[in-house]
This record gives sequence, structure tokens and C-alpha cells, in this order.
Amino acid sequence: MKEKGNGKIGLIIVIAVLAIALIGTITTYNGMVNASEKVENASADIGTQLQRRADLIPNLVNAVKGYMDHETEVINSITESREKLINAGSLEEKAEANDALTQALSNFNVIVENYPDLKSNTNFIQLQDELAGTENRIATARRDYNDAVRSYNGIIKRIPGRFLAGMFGFEQADYFEAREGSEAVPTVEF
Repeated sequence: MKEKGNGKIGLIIVIAVLAIALIGTITTYNGMVNASEKVENASADIGTQLQRRADLIPNLVNAVKGYMDHETEVINSITESREKLINAGSLEEKAEANDALTQALSNFNVIVENYPDLKSNTNFIQLQDELAGTENRIATARRDYNDAVRSYNGIIKRIPGRFLAGMFGFEQADYFEAREGSEAVPTVEF
């Protein structure tokens, strides 16, 4: 009789251990899914802000065309960089296009200093303010994305996520980083 009771207790223990393992697996999997979704959402936020920036560029370019007819190289650079940003597919392509557009806009801002009438134009000032606000939004979106990536990568690198991530196809996400040389101040010669 005692052996029968010990067998039931052993079975209950085995079932309890399996139940705990199953609950732990489900909880870890759901945590990885939630973290992955946060990364996707943050990536979409970056895309939205980059699109907002790209949408402002034609208005800015049109506002200055009359003032800067002979500065076509800078305007063309901005236009080409904008097109690359709009057509970028992957996050890496968006980051590269964003860096190129940032460089083009920096060159543009240096040249604008030579046009006092333009700098006092109300429409231009408003567009510049909107662009500055968008730049801040992009910086915030990049920070939020990188925070989501850090959290997600941490989940899939720590135990038990480390073992389950490969099983369920979760891979490490890449950070949205500035490209090498993007911190350099642009040089514009006249």
C-alpha cells in the first residue's frame, strides 16, 4: 500500500515539475514575443519620423530655390538623399540614407548663413522649426528603438531565453547607430 502511495507522490512531483517547466517556457516565449513587438514598433516609429522629415524637405527646398539659384549642388544633394531615404527598405539602409540626408542638410544650413533675406523669411523659419522638431523626434525614436533592442536582446541572451530563442527563431536585433564619420562637422567651400 505504501508503495502505491509513493508512486502517486512521485507522479504528482513529475507532473508538477513538467507543469512548472511548461509555464516557464510559455512565459519566456511570451516575453520574447512582447519584446520583439516593441522592437518592431520602435522601428516603425523611426520610419514614421524619417518619413515626416522626408516630407518636409520638398517644402524647404521650394522655399529657398528663389534665393539660392546658384546653389544647385546642395539642393540636388538634399533631393537625392531624400529619395534614398524614401526608398530605403531595411533599417540599415534607412540609417545610411538618414546619415546622408543629415550631411546634406548640414551643408545646406551652412550655406543658408550667406542669405540674410532667406533667414528672415517667415515660411522658411517655420519650415526650419518644423525640421528641427522632427530632428528631435527622430533622435527620440532612435533612442526608444535602441532601448527596445537592448531589452529584447537581453531577454534572448539570458537564461532561459537563451535556450528558447534559437528553438523559436528569435534572433538578436541590430541597434540603430550613427555611421562611421557621421559625427564629423561638414566642410563647405564657396
